[in-house]
This record gives sequence, C-alpha cells and structure tokens, in this order.
Amino acid sequence: MLQPPQVTAAAPQGVWVVIVNYNTAHLLERCLTALRASTLDRPCTVFVVDNGSHDGSVALVRERFPEAVLLETGANVGFARANNVALRRVLALVPDRARRAHAVLLLNSDCFVEPETIQRLVTVLEREPDVAIVGPKLVLPDGRLDLACRRSFPTPGTALWKLTGLARLFPRSRWFARYNLTYRDPDEPLEVDAVSGACMLVRLQAVVEAGLLDEAFFMYGEDLDWAYRIKQRGWRVRYEPSARAVHVKGGSWGRRDPRILWEFYRAMALFYRRHYAAHQPVLLRWLVYAGIGMRFSVALVGLAVRRFVR
Repeated sequence: MLQPPQVTAAAPQGVWVVIVNYNTAHLLERCLTALRASTLDRPCTVFVVDNGSHDGSVALVRERFPEAVLLETGANVGFARANNVALRRVLALVPDRARRAHAVLLLNSDCFVEPETIQRLVTVLEREPDVAIVGPKLVLPDGRLDLACRRSFPTPGTALWKLTGLARLFPRSRWFARYNLTYRDPDEPLEVDAVSGACMLVRLQAVVEAGLLDEAFFMYGEDLDWAYRIKQRGWRVRYEPSARAVHVKGGSWGRRDPRILWEFYRAMALFYRRHYAAHQPVLLRWLVYAGIGMRFSVALVGLAVRRFVR
C-alpha cells in the first residue's frame, strides 16, 4: 500500500497524487485500486478532491480507501480549481528546501495506471533534472493511442490544420500533424510541449515557480496553459512511453452536453488570448476567434442532430 511522503527537507523524493472526482464512483474505484498496486520505491500519498458528487463517491473513498486524503469542495468548481485545493495542501506540507525533491501526479478518475507507471515517470525526473513535467503513453480502452498524451502547443497554425481536418487527413505529415505529433513513433521517448492532464507528473519546484493551475479554465486547456508557463521558465516536458495507463476518454465528465462543448471551445479561445493574441495582428486575432466560434457552432448543431435522431 502507498505510504505518505516524509516532509522534512532531507527527505527522498515523495510523490503526491491528486485525483479530481465528480460523480464517477465506478471509475474512481478502479483508479484507486490501480494505484494501490503501484510498485513505487518511495513514499506516496493520494488526495481525492470531490467536486460535490452525489453518486456515493465520498462514501466509497471513506469505506474502501481510507488511506486516501479526502477533500470535499461541496460543488463542481471545475478541474483546475479542484486540483489547486490539493496543490495548496501539498505546498503547505513540503518545506521550501525539499520542493525540488517532490512531485505531484495529476490523475483523472478515468485513468488507470499500470503498476510500474509512476516509478518510471519518477525515474525520468531523477535522471533529467531539467525536466519538470513527464507524461506516460495513454491508450484508450480499445488499444488506440490517446493523441492528447503528447502534443505541441496549439498555435494558430497547428490549430488551423486540426480544425480544418488536414491533420487527420495527413497524419504522417510533419507540417499538418504537428499538434498531435502523429508522424512520430508512439513508442519513442520525446521532448514535447505538453502531455495530457489526465496523467502528468510535475516537479513541485516548477509548480512554485510557475504558479498553480489557472482557474479561468474550467475543465479543458489548463494542462496546456500550465505546460506553457512552466516551459517559459526554462523547464523541459517529456513523453515517456515505457510508462503506460489506460484512459477512458471522457469518462470523468460523462456524456457530452452544450456546456461541455462550450468549455472546450472557450478554453481554446482563452489559451490563444493568454499566450498569442497580444503578439499578432488584429485581423488575425478576429479570424482565430471567428474560427473557434464557427467550430463551436458546428459542434453544437451536430450534438443537437445526434440527440434528435436517437
């Protein structure tokens, strides 16, 4: 069973796992069971931040996983804000001098790590001291690669190829497929811009330097924004395929609805405004925002049609 980290300045590297949960008791049970099977050579503790679930999730954690630290927000405050509740707790527990030797694993409740996954991610941080973020190879339940597990930043160019479908049409193109890097071998370790927030290990010192997750992002884009800010401070981001996890894509938020679509496209616009808009011509800015708005409208119509034909 995973044990809590030591919190002295001289402690070996400790791992703090943060799982945000909202009405996913059936997935959360599998996620926590997988964590229990982890073969980690150092102390670890698990925070479950519950966003006001009403499906028995809280009782499940208390009764079946008493080793986990349960934090309740009382409402669905979003992914970034809920993670920050636990991150603030970790920062309060770990002394300043020890923070470089500790790491935080953000883990979705619909993501199930293999026994060696966390150890292999930790090893990357130990061997490469300038790496702040490392993510595993994420596979979907049917065995396909979760393309979000290794990405470039969504610049206007990469976003254009993705939104127009050219990235999907030409997955082996270094030009059109830059966002999801589909022209690279999925079993090749890579330095990337970002990995998936569904499972990402982050050096605690980098959290101190770059700050917490931006709570303006509700449930999408916060991992990209965090990676961007951390890389701006000179850190590297790594994809490590020897570490693996199964990701039930979308399982942590359930069926798509208009609000989820809104948050997805709002996050795209927010990321662009935060990191690119100020350095680009006004006309290009309006074209980007118009393109995002058009894609949202198309997605909304598609959702309505699918509901109508059922």
